Amino acid sequence: MTAVPQQAATDPAGPTGRLATWVAGLTLDDVPPDLAERARYLLLDGLGCALVGAQLPWSRVATGAVLGLEGPGDCVVIGTGHTTGAPAAAVLNGTFIQGFELDDFHPLAPLHSCSLLIPALLSTASARQHPTTGAELLVAAIAGFEVGPRVGYTLHGTQMLDRGWHSGSVFGTHSAAMASGKLRGLSPAQLEDALGLAGTQSAGLMAAQYEAMSKRMHHGLAARNGFYAAGLAAAGCTGIKRVFEREYGGFLSVFGEGHDPDAALLTGQLGQRWETTFIMVKSYAAMGGLHGAIDAARQLRNSVAPGDISKIEITVGETVYKHGWWDPQRPLTPIGAQMNIGYATAAALLDGNVLPEQFTAARLDSDDIWALIANTSVHLDESLTNAPITERFRTDVTVTMRDGAVHRARVDLPHGAPTDPVTNDELAAKFHSLADRVTNRGRADAIERAVVGLENLDDIRDLTDLLAAPVAGALD
Repeated sequence: MTAVPQQAATDPAGPTGRLATWVAGLTLDDVPPDLAERARYLLLDGLGCALVGAQLPWSRVATGAVLGLEGPGDCVVIGTGHTTGAPAAAVLNGTFIQGFELDDFHPLAPLHSCSLLIPALLSTASARQHPTTGAELLVAAIAGFEVGPRVGYTLHGTQMLDRGWHSGSVFGTHSAAMASGKLRGLSPAQLEDALGLAGTQSAGLMAAQYEAMSKRMHHGLAARNGFYAAGLAAAGCTGIKRVFEREYGGFLSVFGEGHDPDAALLTGQLGQRWETTFIMVKSYAAMGGLHGAIDAARQLRNSVAPGDISKIEITVGETVYKHGWWDPQRPLTPIGAQMNIGYATAAALLDGNVLPEQFTAARLDSDDIWALIANTSVHLDESLTNAPITERFRTDVTVTMRDGAVHRARVDLPHGAPTDPVTNDELAAKFHSLADRVTNRGRADAIERAVVGLENLDDIRDLTDLLAAPVAGALD
């Protein structure tokens, strides 16, 4: 007699079991319509980031390397004209979305959701034996949008960054695994296995931010690992059971050592409080923690002449200070510049924006930028560590002019924060500001229509076909 596969999670009432059971049962009918709409626009933002990231210099290096390591396949590598095997495509598509620090991020449980979900979902769809509808893709994406931040909460989010972990790639594997597993139609028991298989692949060192091209790849690697976790679980490969609550060698006991992990946060108000609404859309090509300083610098630029500045002082909380400040050396690499608050603030004061143009080789080595950086100091405000969340990322920028005049700007939360979100209309405009610079407007419009109307797609190959052709290089 053939054994019937177990359908229920090992402990349906435990944190891991509750999460797996909720993901398995989620339908679009459970999702508020405005949240489903926001999810579609978040996916559009991710695809815009993929298109502008596909032909960056470091993306081309990654593409050549990965395609050289992996075998052939039919999964689209966005914006390159190439196809490859599903795991390799997940790595590259995630790398492209993260390629220019323009993609979404969750401010409290830091991770970049679309660079995890879109690659895992496209790779999963390519591995299915039947067409994937837009509605199936959307509900799977929402599952991933919800799971990743919740895993981050259990580790108290930004504490992972403070300790030097690349937080998103540590708990991004679970986000990708649940999106992929949902698209595969896995049972709660299989999703529990996928969570265990994802957790044992979690990794990422934040020192990659200084100069390493690999920083761009971390979320892509996590997307591949999540794709593998779901695929292995679907094939009957068991993972760590009750991975979040296991005392020895479990996810929280290992990654949370020393900072009081809380498994209850994994499922608190599950299906009632939607993390998708907290995901921030970036307005600038820089690490999310720097956006307050950029906003402040742009405010100050309206009243000061950057060439007359003699001193810049920036005050931030612990996470931004540890993650975004070190004494930069000239010239910075693009990734280093995008993570450094001194460079980002100087660029915003001088140029009025922090977009791809601010990270060309010439701009990275410009005298006016480095003159301001040389006169920049960054200070830690320890009182912000335990401040209310609406104050914790407060940024103060003070500029002193050569004539002694002092100008100040404070930003409690940047535009894009949950209290001041980037609207869907603004997001669509951002998509075109990225996509239109690397492809024609007709193609960009068609992608926008497909994603905004995702639930009407009978087969997402209509979308992936639009994504496949090569795009121009954003820095060429």
